[in-house]
Amino acid sequence: MWREKQQNRLSITSRLLRNDQSSLCSITFITCFLHACRKGYEVASKEFDPRDLDVSVVGRSFMITGANSGIGKATAVAIAKKGGTVHMVCRNKDKAEEAKEDIVTKSGNTEVYIHIVDMAQSRKVWEFAEAFKKQYPSLNGLINNAGCMVHKRELNAEGLEKNFATNTMGVYILTQTLIPLLQKSRDPRVITVSSGGMLVQKLEVDDLQSMKGYFDAVMVYAQNKRQQVVLTEQWAKANPVIHFSVMHPGWVDTPAVSTSMPQFHRMMEDRLRTVEQGADTVVWLALSRVASRTRSGQFFQDRKPVPTHLPLAWTHSSAEEIQSFMTQLENLSKAVQLQADADPAGPCRPQFV
Repeated sequence: MWREKQQNRLSITSRLLRNDQSSLCSITFITCFLHACRKGYEVASKEFDPRDLDVSVVGRSFMITGANSGIGKATAVAIAKKGGTVHMVCRNKDKAEEAKEDIVTKSGNTEVYIHIVDMAQSRKVWEFAEAFKKQYPSLNGLINNAGCMVHKRELNAEGLEKNFATNTMGVYILTQTLIPLLQKSRDPRVITVSSGGMLVQKLEVDDLQSMKGYFDAVMVYAQNKRQQVVLTEQWAKANPVIHFSVMHPGWVDTPAVSTSMPQFHRMMEDRLRTVEQGADTVVWLALSRVASRTRSGQFFQDRKPVPTHLPLAWTHSSAEEIQSFMTQLENLSKAVQLQADADPAGPCRPQFV
C-alpha cells in the first residue's frame, strides 16, 4: 500500500513536470514540492519568531476573499483574534454566515462583516469594489485568497473563461479598483495567495482564455497563478506606497483541494498541511512589522522570499510579454466597466450583510 502511494505521488509530480527539459529543474521542483508538504512546514516553523505576530491591529480593516472556508477562514480567525476588522468576501451567503458565526465565536471579535460577491463575475466584482471604497474610509489589507479550478472550459457573463475570470481578472479588478482606498490608509498591504504550481508555467500572453489546444484545468490553474505573481511584481513597481506580496501556502488540506483535485488529495492526504499552517504566511505578511520591511513584490513561502523560477527554467518572460499581459488586463477591465455603464438598468447594488 505504501509503495503504491509513493508511486502515485511520483506520477502526479511527473505530470506537473512533463514540460520540463532540465534534470536540475526537475530535481529542484521535487525538492520544492516536498518542502511544501506538512513536514516542510514543521521544519520551517522552528525558525519562526513568535514575536513577529505579537501585535494588535485594533482599528485596522482587512478584506479577505473566499473567507468562508479553508485558508481564507483561517486567516480571518487569526486577524480577528488580533482585533482587526474583517470584511469577508464570499459567494454563498449561507456558508458565509455560518463561517462568520464561527469566526466571531473563536475570536471574540464582532467586527466581522459579510459581502456577497462571486469573484467569477467580473462586473459584479467591479461594482462591489466601487461601492466599498465609497462606503468605507480606509482599508489596511487586501487578501486575494479566493480561487477556483473549473475542469471544463466555461465562460462567465462577460465571456471570460471562468478560471481566468476568478483567479486573475477578479484579482486584477478588485485590487486595481481598491488601490486608491489602500493608498490613503495606514500601512497598506496586498497579499495574493498563489501556488507553487506556477513554477511549471511561463506567462502565456497569447492565450489568456485557454482557447488553444487541450483544456487541462490543472495547467490552466498553474498559469493563472503565474499571472498572479507577475501582477504582484508589476503592482509593486507602480504603487510604492502599498506593500505587495504573493505567496505559496504549501499543499493544504482544504475543501477546494479535495473537490477540485480529488486524486491528488487522496494520494497526499497524510502529508497535506492544515489550513492554519497554510494561512500562517498570509497572516504574517498581513500583520507583522517584519514583513512590511521586506522588499515589495516578492514571492513567499513559510515567511521567507523564494525564487519565482526554477534554476535554468524556461519560464522567464520578456518586458514586452509582461507589458502585453498588463495591457490586455487593463483593456478587459475597461470593457467590463463600459458594459456596466451602458446597461440601462444601471449598476447592481452589492449585498453588504
